[in-house]
Amino acid sequence: MKRLRPELARQLQNHDLIVFDGECVLCSGFFRFMLHFDHGQRFHFALAQSDLGQQLYHALNLPTDDFETNLVIVNGRIYQRLDAFIAAMGALGGIWRLLTLLRFIPAPIKDFLYHRIARNRYAIFGRYDTCLVPTPGLRARFIEGGF
Repeated sequence: MKRLRPELARQLQNHDLIVFDGECVLCSGFFRFMLHFDHGQRFHFALAQSDLGQQLYHALNLPTDDFETNLVIVNGRIYQRLDAFIAAMGALGGIWRLLTLLRFIPAPIKDFLYHRIARNRYAIFGRYDTCLVPTPGLRARFIEGGF
């Protein structure tokens, strides 16, 4: 888990954020899940392929052309891999908080399982030919600008 630099945190205006691969069926499914269950509209979203997504991946020394991890930013802290999912579930609250128990899986096991799925996600779940384009109603929940 990393913390955002203060100037980057200001750019996000203290919004919690999910950055996801808009071409990945699994990643887009996570986005749709969060959209459906985030009743308080706590989270904003950005595509990994957007200027903002590219800059965040670059700042974290992550590849900017192969997005093996979603990024989840909660209270200014950046989470990756399975920890990103766990942070998002904790932020949703309610019954979803039970999934935060996954944090007790030892890191080597969590990382191994996550990487096995991430590296094969297109083969297992598929890939969209084009990146997700938010509807006008959803656009307000997307942060598209850069830093």
